[in-house]
Amino acid sequence: MFKKSLLIATLLLTTFTSFAQKGYTPSAGNLDYRKQFQDNKFGVFIHWGIYSMMADGEWVMNFKKINYGEYSKMAGGFYPSKFNAKEWVSNIKASGAKYICITSRHHDGFSMFATKQSPYNIIDATAFKRDVLKELADECHAQGIKLHFYYSLLDWGRPDYNPDEPFVVKNEESKKAKWETYHQFMLGQLRELLTNYGEIGAIWFDGKWDKPKDFNWNFDEIYSLIHSLQPACLVLNNHHLAPLEGEDAQAFERDLPGQNTAGFSADKTISQLPLETCETMNNSWGYNITDLKYKSEKELIQYLIKAAGNNANLLLNVGPRPDGTIPDIAIQRYKAMGEWLKQYGETIYGTRGGLVSQHKWGVTTQKDNRLFVHILDLQDKALFLPLTDKKIKSAKVFIDKRPVRFSQSKDGVLLMLDKTPDETDYVVELGF
Repeated sequence: MFKKSLLIATLLLTTFTSFAQKGYTPSAGNLDYRKQFQDNKFGVFIHWGIYSMMADGEWVMNFKKINYGEYSKMAGGFYPSKFNAKEWVSNIKASGAKYICITSRHHDGFSMFATKQSPYNIIDATAFKRDVLKELADECHAQGIKLHFYYSLLDWGRPDYNPDEPFVVKNEESKKAKWETYHQFMLGQLRELLTNYGEIGAIWFDGKWDKPKDFNWNFDEIYSLIHSLQPACLVLNNHHLAPLEGEDAQAFERDLPGQNTAGFSADKTISQLPLETCETMNNSWGYNITDLKYKSEKELIQYLIKAAGNNANLLLNVGPRPDGTIPDIAIQRYKAMGEWLKQYGETIYGTRGGLVSQHKWGVTTQKDNRLFVHILDLQDKALFLPLTDKKIKSAKVFIDKRPVRFSQSKDGVLLMLDKTPDETDYVVELGF
């Protein structure tokens, strides 16, 4: 049974990989940004579109089975009068986040930027007529924040994506719909995003899972276009599989690498590429007026720590309101994370997953010859670490440099603390 499963997995992986960029060699700039991306550790995800007007999440059209013809008319009333790119970026920067990833186009097909590929966009279909992505890009560049673009591979409204989709308005053009026109539409939009908005750190794809496993998305051509226009730009694809050739980082949805608590990571493969975990602050990606189940400040800070301990970035989401403002609770949470990072950022930024893997008590991060032991949940005054191949020269509490007593044997290191930790994160710094 095991051999049969392994054979099937191998065949599937071969099928997926055959569609990826052939013989991809990352540029020097790409490799540099991969390292910077890993060093950044913390980014803000933004899900924003006309779906925010219904205040019921970004999947509202699908979940409520709304006819696309009616849904698309909402664009005429989309007018985010309070959108202020400078305010957004300043608040995000204060959170300690180093980059932003925003939805340029989600599954409903509405483009939040000036595109010539379709009139269904924020310039041509709304009275607002401002390119919010251009304003955001300019402000990110001004304030030194990297900008990434989320891009949906699927489209609930276009007949050339899925002519059998029940939401699609059926007309004579639907009968002529062909996949190739949709593919060219995507290439045209990606070209715009990578030529009209300055330096872009990454393109973050979503939706591959909407088609059969053997479907040919022509990723070879898509990824080649991205790397030809901006060689340093990273390609991430939220397909819940091991990375395909041509991809520069691996995405995990609502899970830390190697885990599958949310059911999206059946393939638990962890690659050697930079890793990123995306998670919601409450339970929704897009703005949801009834969802006030925000995770506590402690939960969010500890999730950032756990992500770093698992060698991954945290991409923490917010769904702005339809008027262009960020919910007050979200700003409070981000501010709290920023305040924590002012004190403990050295143990997160620029680190990699530590020598000791995640345990119930916490995780470790590492930088050069220093190991940071992040104690998140310990019910004792002593902690044993299975460190067998490193000679520990020193141990101290990170925040105030007080020495920590320890003993080392062939089996590991025993830390003897002066109290049972009760902080959000009690960090002990070990020197090699």
